[in-house]
Amino acid sequence: MDLTFIITLFLIGFIGSFISGMVGIGGSVINYPMLLYIPPLVGVGALTAHQVSGAGAVQVFFATIGGVWAYRKSGFLNKSLILYMGSNILIGSMLGSYSSHYMSEQGLNVVYGALALIAVIMMFIPKKNLDEIEEGELQFNKGLASILSLLIGAVAGVLGAGGAFILVPVMLVVLKIPTRITIATSLAVTFISSIGSTVGKLIMHQVPFIPALILVAASLIASPIGAKVGQKMNTKVLQWILAGLILATAVKIWWGLL
Repeated sequence: MDLTFIITLFLIGFIGSFISGMVGIGGSVINYPMLLYIPPLVGVGALTAHQVSGAGAVQVFFATIGGVWAYRKSGFLNKSLILYMGSNILIGSMLGSYSSHYMSEQGLNVVYGALALIAVIMMFIPKKNLDEIEEGELQFNKGLASILSLLIGAVAGVLGAGGAFILVPVMLVVLKIPTRITIATSLAVTFISSIGSTVGKLIMHQVPFIPALILVAASLIASPIGAKVGQKMNTKVLQWILAGLILATAVKIWWGLL
């Protein structure tokens, strides 16, 4: 692996992790297409879809650690949400990660593109402004949250993702969680999900260790910075940034498939 490939991977990881910390995602929705398409585009190397999903799982694990650490004193980490959604998403992600071994690379991209399309539609659905709700007053459907997080974990495990790119729209639109609580709490839930995804990818030997280490180094630097920036930004701006990123990813994935 030459220096240009290392630098390219680090920059991709840094950009993805900064944005992930800012908008409350693990970064896979950004890093997956960049890792898949940018290295061969600039002629420095290439990773397969399975390698990208494996390295992405490890990257999401460390990026979400950094994001959660930055939010630890913010008051936006809702323990009840983390408990209900985190436990179920962990089970789903482990099952999905193991199942990914039986899917083709084309299949992985189709699943990724479909989820990105669903997520971006949900992000553009009008949402009530609930941001003045305090953490202690938060009410949500615990059964629905558990079922949805189990399903999200399963598909996230297949992709080597934390699932936050679909988790965040579901929390905002379906569960009606306030934006800042969604961003902070989704990082914690995604961290738990990434445990299952990472273990599964390691067991199935889908993690390219050197690219994964480069992405981890970038994540540990960039994710806390992004989280600090996100805490100071207007919630509507954060929602539009996330919607734009998911839309761009969906377009790129489906353009490649079609």
